[in-house]
Amino acid sequence: MITAIYPGTYDPVTNGHVDVIARAAGIFDRVVVGVVGNPQHKQPMFSLDERVAFLEAALADQENVEVDRFSELVVDFARKWDAKVIVKGLRVISDFEWEFQMNHLNRTLAPDVETVYVMASPQYSFVSSSGVKEIAAFGGKVDELVPEPVARRFAELFPQGRPGAPVSPQE
Repeated sequence: MITAIYPGTYDPVTNGHVDVIARAAGIFDRVVVGVVGNPQHKQPMFSLDERVAFLEAALADQENVEVDRFSELVVDFARKWDAKVIVKGLRVISDFEWEFQMNHLNRTLAPDVETVYVMASPQYSFVSSSGVKEIAAFGGKVDELVPEPVARRFAELFPQGRPGAPVSPQE
């Protein structure tokens, strides 16, 4: 049995994540979606429990997919599950640059664990968790970008959206 892990913050899970997970589940015997408890490089909007619940709801029909929490190194999480593969989704070139660096670090720590990249389906190549959060915060509709429980939670959090307009990072 070949087990793969798909680690991430999933803050929140998007339909792009679900697409990559479903496709990975068609390749590997078991896929364990690992939700980072306390990411070092960002502050999550949603609690760990919410992020896990969103994933469990979105993946309920995937029989060979499990959701777990982790706070250790990704390679240690892979070893915990006896996984031989780390799955990573790629949307754009900038994703590749970051993942290329992470791959080399992970291979240094665990040469026996391979990383497999799954390209985003075209309809999700522009969808990111940060983009979805910004759209929702300003009252935009995210129903086609995220699973239903996530869209519902955004509607609760931002019923009217917040005033002002998003500012471009270049400004």
